[in-house]
Order: sequence, then structure tokens, then C-alpha cells
Amino acid sequence: MNPTLNNIRYLLIKDLKIEWHYKFAIGSALLYIISTVFITYLVFLNYMAPNVWAALFWIIIIFVSINTVARSFVMESKNRYYYYYTLASPEAVIMGKILYNNLIMLVFTLVTYFVFSVFFENYIQNSLLFYPTLLLGSCGMATMLTLTTAIAWKANDSFALVSVLSFPLALPLIILSLKLTRMALGAFFWSEAIKLLFVLLLLDIIIIALAYILFPFIWKD
Repeated sequence: MNPTLNNIRYLLIKDLKIEWHYKFAIGSALLYIISTVFITYLVFLNYMAPNVWAALFWIIIIFVSINTVARSFVMESKNRYYYYYTLASPEAVIMGKILYNNLIMLVFTLVTYFVFSVFFENYIQNSLLFYPTLLLGSCGMATMLTLTTAIAWKANDSFALVSVLSFPLALPLIILSLKLTRMALGAFFWSEAIKLLFVLLLLDIIIIALAYILFPFIWKD
């Protein structure tokens, strides 16, 4: 196996083990999802317009991703990351983080969708469009926040930078994900949906490429 791929695999396994060891992080995210959806249920009394359903769904996803991904670089000390640097390349470190955050965010996104389906009517009429939107939207958010969190982590843990740096990158992802979700709620043209999915996929690829290219410079700064 390629040494870089092997290092990515070990770093991914390492992060998953740390997450499993500190179960409070997973528990807090699940509690946030359930409590937020339940409060929304009490406010809307079991009735919610489809467009409102889509908007609230992605609002919750955004806050879950911020709370989950923003701590990915602070689970361990900087000295330990310097130790990792002696074992693996910066590219392997950032790709391991991206894969880990994408996996965690995809799980939390599916959990959010399940909890929404329990408390509210499931308005999704086309799952064939909705599930790729969930995959690309949540992974794009996770990747973007991984990059901005890495930058903030190097800037003396100034996580105020996360919100400043994330907004320009997150806005296109949010708009496309919300538009595709609204299309999945009713009738739509597949030709337009495929174009939007392709643009969303392209944004994800661009953000991954930026993280892969920029992180070695951030690391060595």
C-alpha cells in the first residue's frame, strides 16, 4: 500500500478511537440534535410547511457541523501533532482529518434526518435526489470547516477566525444544498438537478484540493 494512504488510514483509525474514548462529544451532539428538533416540534405543534422543514433541517446541520468539526484539531495537544509530523506528511494528516470529519458528519446528518422523520411528516418525495444532496452537502461542510479550523488552530487557537473564514465558503454549499432539498420536496426537472449536484460535487472537490495544497504551508508556518 502507498505510504501516504497507509498513514491516512492509521490517522483515521486513531481519530475514531479518540472519539470513541471521549464519548461525551458524540453524546453532546446527539443531545443537541434531539433537543433542537423536539423544541421545534413543540413550537410548530406537529405541523411545518415543507420549505420551513428544509430550512430548519439545514440550519441544524450547520450548527452540528460547527460544534463537531471545530474541535477536531483541539482533541490533542500541538506537541502531539508535531510528533505526527515526524511520522506522516502534512497531506496525510489533513486527509485523515477530512475523512474522519466527513464520516462523523455523515452519521450526524442521517441521525438528524431520522429524528426529523420521527417528529415531523417526511416531506421528501424523491429520495434519489435527497440522499446525494445529504452526502455532498454534509461532506462539503465538514471539509470546509476542517480547513478553516486548521487555519484557526495555527493562529493561536483564535477560533473567531472559523466563522469569518467559513462564511464565504459555506454560503454556496448552503444555497445549493437547500435548493436541491426543496427540489426533492416536489416536482423538478432531473436535468437541472443533475447540474446542481455536479456543481455541489465540484465545490467539494475544490475545497478538498485547497485543503490538500494549503495545509502543508499552514503546518510549516
